[in-house]
Amino acid sequence: MPRIINRLSIHKLFYQISSRGFLEERSVVKTPVTTNTPNIQDYYQLLEACIWSKSLSQGKRIHQHLLKNTNCSTLEKSILLEKLTHLYLSCNKVELARRLFDRILNPSVILYNLIIRAYAWHGPFDSAIHLYHGMLESGVRPTKYTFPFVLKACSALQAIEEGRSIHNDAKRFGHSCDVYVSTALVDMYGKCGCLEDAQDLFDNMFHRDIVAWNAIIAGLSLHGLHKDSIWYVIRMQEEGVFPNSSTIVSFLPTIAQSKALGQGKTVHGYSIRRNFTGSVEVETALLDMYGKCQYLLYARRIFDVMSSKNEVTWSAMIGAYVISDIMTDVIVLFNEMLSCSLNPTAVTLGSVLRACANLNDSNRGRQIHCYTIKTDFVSDKMVSNTVLSMYAKCGIINDAIRLFDEMVLKDTTSYSAIISGCVRNGDAELGLSLFRKMQLSGTHPDVVTMVGVLPACAHLAALKQGRCTHGYLIVGGFEKDSSISNALTDMYSKCGEINTARQVFDRMDERDIISWNAMMMGYGIHGLGKKALSLFSDFLAINLKPDDVTFISLISACAHSGLVAEGKYLFDIMRSVYNFVPRMEHYICMVNLLGRAGLLSEAHSFIRRMPFEPDVRVWSALLAACRIHKNIETGEEVAKRIENLGFESSGNLVLLSNIYCSAGRWDDAANVRVMQREKGLTKSPGCSWVEINGLVHGFVSGDQAHPQSAQINKKLEELLVEMKRLGYRAESSFVLQDVEDEEKEGILLYHSEKLAIAFGILGLGPGKPILVTMNMRICGDCHSAIKLITVIAKREITVRDANRFHHFKDGVCNCRDFW
Repeated sequence: MPRIINRLSIHKLFYQISSRGFLEERSVVKTPVTTNTPNIQDYYQLLEACIWSKSLSQGKRIHQHLLKNTNCSTLEKSILLEKLTHLYLSCNKVELARRLFDRILNPSVILYNLIIRAYAWHGPFDSAIHLYHGMLESGVRPTKYTFPFVLKACSALQAIEEGRSIHNDAKRFGHSCDVYVSTALVDMYGKCGCLEDAQDLFDNMFHRDIVAWNAIIAGLSLHGLHKDSIWYVIRMQEEGVFPNSSTIVSFLPTIAQSKALGQGKTVHGYSIRRNFTGSVEVETALLDMYGKCQYLLYARRIFDVMSSKNEVTWSAMIGAYVISDIMTDVIVLFNEMLSCSLNPTAVTLGSVLRACANLNDSNRGRQIHCYTIKTDFVSDKMVSNTVLSMYAKCGIINDAIRLFDEMVLKDTTSYSAIISGCVRNGDAELGLSLFRKMQLSGTHPDVVTMVGVLPACAHLAALKQGRCTHGYLIVGGFEKDSSISNALTDMYSKCGEINTARQVFDRMDERDIISWNAMMMGYGIHGLGKKALSLFSDFLAINLKPDDVTFISLISACAHSGLVAEGKYLFDIMRSVYNFVPRMEHYICMVNLLGRAGLLSEAHSFIRRMPFEPDVRVWSALLAACRIHKNIETGEEVAKRIENLGFESSGNLVLLSNIYCSAGRWDDAANVRVMQREKGLTKSPGCSWVEINGLVHGFVSGDQAHPQSAQINKKLEELLVEMKRLGYRAESSFVLQDVEDEEKEGILLYHSEKLAIAFGILGLGPGKPILVTMNMRICGDCHSAIKLITVIAKREITVRDANRFHHFKDGVCNCRDFW
């Protein structure tokens, strides 16, 4: 038998609560004891006391007593359940409260409001909306206190249609003009991006208190409407309402976003005069504003003098260093934060991961990834996307793909990060494959995604895929974005369609420096140096200022077109007129310019006069020139220089080996290959790609792996017969093996570019142009052969090698044999 708790025991329990200091003495029940059975009044007053003191454990004991001992009517039971529900809500036990609530036959509007409020503050937000509809269906009339809570839930969910419906309910029940309801509506419309609705509501309010002003300012600030936010701040003061600390916190973010440092300083001064700077929220907002305006000195001063710092403060300071690109200090500050026993937020981890990516610090990045797994931050999409981006930017693409595959929830940012990562790390085919997967999943790409997809098309010279992507961009309304137009210009240039690239460039409403540089670079790789210089003249005519990349584009264009004097002039004015200090890349372009023109001694002297130590890339440019002009003596000297600096890849050893082979010095070439093996350097095979009906097909020299190899070989043999009739003789110097001449002819016939062209002839309709992409410089024999193939096949052939485009038509190449 359970122990019977009589009324005296309940009073003892009540006394226990009081004696702990939770209740005042006046709260003790004064009702005289007339029976040993507790009545509803006893329970009611005890629960009132527990609600007041938030005594959850004592409240649960009273609940237990109530379940065991009371024999009350349905009405009395509902009253006590309401009180218990209120108690659990006051102690943030929302689910317990909801369980009790569902047992009440006719809950009061007050109790509905209390539970809706709890859901609106703590979630799940959709439960607040569902309960509101249940309230209406049960015939309970909402009050003016109901609407602010349910509208707050709509704001959190961005449920604008639901919010509009509730707005209509507020009108129907006569509460839409109440200041609290109106303010909640302004807040909801503002946070959901319906700013015109928010402003109309606000302007029609009969009375506007400081909370209403803050709601409209916060909504405008949230969506980056800087001028409108400031206008409302000025207007509120004109109407006699002065900004409080919440106002400052609301509109400082839009000042930060607009980088309006002067206004930010004014707000800082106002905050000091009004004594708001003691608030951690205000100081953090000011710190964040200075950080985003890249005024790091002031941000750090505020941070250092703050008496109290929370996780958001540390996150803002770390973010400020990221924005200012001082990544090493990000790591230092993050370590300090951890030493203060503070737990980083998702935003903090995102900032630190970006720093790891910029520093190429994959070890630290892995440690933070492990931390996110342990703390379950990895389930946060923003954090997992940043980890994904970090791996991709650090070149650890396999880990990036593994993480991407493990992610349960993938959004546009996830796909954008992995696509750009694949393309950046040389796997453009996988990037395009992931883009197709993204489309099939129903995830909509954004501008960032498309800026990653277009370089993949450019890398593979996948013109059909590029055109389809362009069409998608037009339909999706992306084409007007300058970054998209720049990427399209670059894509068409690298897919051999330089005229289409110019059309995209000409249609742009606004061109930035990247637009002009992309077009100049496009002309350069197509051997149209004079057009690049003409475009530069147009650029200067509209009073635009070049940057250092402009001169890389122009000098490179001159190098491809043999415009030595023009290239030298550009290098001079870059320093004397535009005050740019040449970077290593500018010197590489100049060595390339002089070397291609056969001015090897001048190029060598130019390197020796460099104001800093030339790196391997500079000497490699000269070594490549030695290969072109078969200058063994200079080539050997340059190779020794490169060896002293350290061979970064097999490319330079291959160049030296090729120089020896072309001179018939087979033993020296063999020694170079032995050195290559000893250093553990492997040569990437020469590859060529051709796009047929939207599919990109790859070939390597002597390739027999393609399903149509037999037909390709037959077509090449037919072409060889026709070429010989036109005077073709295999240039055996381009066979880098010591074999008989007849065997050399066979080796040359099956070079990767010839295989790709033969397949293009088979796969494309008569007369259709062929575009082939290569990962190395086209060999001289193939260059001569392709001229003849254009006559035999009666079609244009374009080859994009590692340096430039070759446009073959009617037996002639546009490079005029200068490449």
